[in-house]
Amino acid sequence: MSDVEASLTLGAIFYDGFELLDVYGPLEMFACVGPQLSVVSVAERAGPVSPLKGPATLAEYGFDDCPDLDLILLPGGLGSRVEVENEKLLDFLRERAPAARITMSVCTGSALLAKAGLLDGLRATSNKLFFDFAVQQSDRVEWVEAARWVDAGALVTSSGVSAGMDMALAVIERLFSKELAERIAELTEYERHTDASRDPFVRCLNAALPKG
Repeated sequence: MSDVEASLTLGAIFYDGFELLDVYGPLEMFACVGPQLSVVSVAERAGPVSPLKGPATLAEYGFDDCPDLDLILLPGGLGSRVEVENEKLLDFLRERAPAARITMSVCTGSALLAKAGLLDGLRATSNKLFFDFAVQQSDRVEWVEAARWVDAGALVTSSGVSAGMDMALAVIERLFSKELAERIAELTEYERHTDASRDPFVRCLNAALPKG
């Protein structure tokens, strides 16, 4: 049974240097839900936003005119290293995340949530290759090294890049039904991970960080 009684709006948050699959992998899953869920794109200012690689994305809304959001999806990417100092983004997250039903991050997006103070006292994970970057943003988070994703209720964080698709399907299962999540995985020909604690990439922990 679905616990969704009305259509939900998901806001995908973009910033320069985001990782393409962090956003578009999960959005492929959410877009398959149907009329019960709509997706809008948001950035600090409406207009084109440049990812780390690949084509620009068009943000339909800026922070000032963003509609109410039931779900928030925040990507990671090398651009997050700059955005952890962007008070406009952090303030937007501080304002909007408490009002949303679920806020999700992929990869180093959890570093941004941590810097904003939104993960205080909660379990969370991040990209394994750059894990310590997220950890450095807050010592008030219970960082989980071995996790494909971590569901802390209103805050759900995932590991790197492709892990966001497993997280999205888990959220779809929670909000709608297991049957719908399984059907979307089949429709997209995606071999889904259903065990959040099974993390095949924890062996790469901090492998991309400079050795000090």
